[in-house]
Amino acid sequence: MKIGIIGAGFVGRAVAKLAIKAGHQVMLSNSRGPQTLFSLKPMIGCEIGNAADAASFGDIVLIAVPLTAIGQLPVAEIGGKPVIDAVNYYPERDGQIAELDDQTTTTSEYLAGFLPHSKITKAFNAIQMTDLESDGLPAGAPQRRALPVAGDDAETKKAVMALYDAFGFNAVDVGALSEGWRFQKGMPAYCVRMTENELKASLEGAVRPEPAGR
Repeated sequence: MKIGIIGAGFVGRAVAKLAIKAGHQVMLSNSRGPQTLFSLKPMIGCEIGNAADAASFGDIVLIAVPLTAIGQLPVAEIGGKPVIDAVNYYPERDGQIAELDDQTTTTSEYLAGFLPHSKITKAFNAIQMTDLESDGLPAGAPQRRALPVAGDDAETKKAVMALYDAFGFNAVDVGALSEGWRFQKGMPAYCVRMTENELKASLEGAVRPEPAGR
């Protein structure tokens, strides 16, 4: 599989390393241009390009940029493609976003508003990247860590869950994209090491926060 990654920070680089190790082809990109990533090509073994290049390259596209940058995504090149949304909302970094503060939408649904023709699946947002690189275990290991995924497109979810497994994690399907709030920042399942049964219980017991000011 070809994976185009938009965002070359901790998330993008960690996923790139693991995906290449699992036999996939990867192109990393950032907002500053491929010349700023030239050392990553020999270091990680990935291709490099700009965001439009990465979107065109990928059979699937990983979005791993700050929420404030999603307005600059190459919409045309991403259109119609499976998209992995690894974006989190940090008001201290991103500023206040009313729709997210009042709980009328989720981060993935907010992103979908910018990418109306893409098949978005929420994944890779609820684990620290150092853990993603170190916590993977073989299938069947009793303490194998589980990671959540949410989305409306079955084929995209299937591809994401296969990546989780290849990286050494069990996948827990949380349901529709709108259920992604269950593992957003601040929820009990966010960036906490759990087995599959523990994660399922945490997700099922999650309570959506009351909108700010109520």
